[in-house]
Amino acid sequence: MDRADLVLEGGGVKGIALVGALAALDTAGVRPHRIAGSSAGAVVGALAAAGMPTADLAGEMRRVDYTRFRDESVLDRVPVVGKLASILLERGMYEGKAIVAWLEARLGAAGATTFGDLHLSDDDPGSATRDAGRAYRFVATVSDVTLGRLGLLPWDFHTVYRTISDPGGTDRRSVAEAVRASTAIPYYFEPSTLTYETEGEAGDIQKRESLLVDGGLLSNFPVHVFDRSEGRPRWPTIGIKLSARPEPTPPTLDARPGPVRYLTGLVGAMTGFFDRQHIEDPDVVSRTIFVDTTGFGSVDFDIGREERDVLFERGRKAAEAFLATFDFDAYCRNRT
Repeated sequence: MDRADLVLEGGGVKGIALVGALAALDTAGVRPHRIAGSSAGAVVGALAAAGMPTADLAGEMRRVDYTRFRDESVLDRVPVVGKLASILLERGMYEGKAIVAWLEARLGAAGATTFGDLHLSDDDPGSATRDAGRAYRFVATVSDVTLGRLGLLPWDFHTVYRTISDPGGTDRRSVAEAVRASTAIPYYFEPSTLTYETEGEAGDIQKRESLLVDGGLLSNFPVHVFDRSEGRPRWPTIGIKLSARPEPTPPTLDARPGPVRYLTGLVGAMTGFFDRQHIEDPDVVSRTIFVDTTGFGSVDFDIGREERDVLFERGRKAAEAFLATFDFDAYCRNRT
């Protein structure tokens, strides 16, 4: 196996474990063809799809000051009531602009600022990317709270979120902005606003807006997104999940004191419920790298270097263990 499609689960600062898993795949000679990700998985996936070497990506994730992403507006900084007012008036405590700036700089250095830079040529009739609207190396998941649906960007720019007056507009859409939407933990970060166009009954063009938040709210682990419609797979789709193998009893909501931990725990509980509908499926388990991130929280933005190294090593070792037993022929038999 020298190629695979990858699906990366979200998990906030725990995303360094995803990089550890990518490092093990890279060492084993497995190259990603397409990558889909939610939240932190979208951050790592976008940079990897842009061609950033795994060693450089590991360095970035080890060095980055996560606290810089808690960017506050003037309202946020008002003592005592600022955060609550920000949630009520702006729908989130933090702006989300800092992560866009950070991503734009790194994607720009890799030459992949827009989705047009991430085009993928694929003439295989059984592949999802045979559809021109899906011929991209990277897909970010978002939760559209206006339409009540899971969004897949850039795929849905060609359908649901079309720019009718600008048919080529998808290729000019910002990768960093799509990732920012995927990372917008509800109430923690302000949602992203996506503007698009629809055709009215009279044939006129009407502007529409959708509020987008963390893709993990609806599906943190869309492992089936790249599955072929027919025929034998050319290579596997491998998922990387930031949790141990599924337990018989689902995790309970962490409602310890503190509004931030409560809100992020609430989101985690909702996400976990949706994804548990399929994560215990033997087909999913057989193609998933489970990284045990017990003891680490998604919004532990003060995480230190030692803790980052622990997460990286957990991801690397989990991927090595997975590769040691993975059987591609058995994988194919399950899909033909």
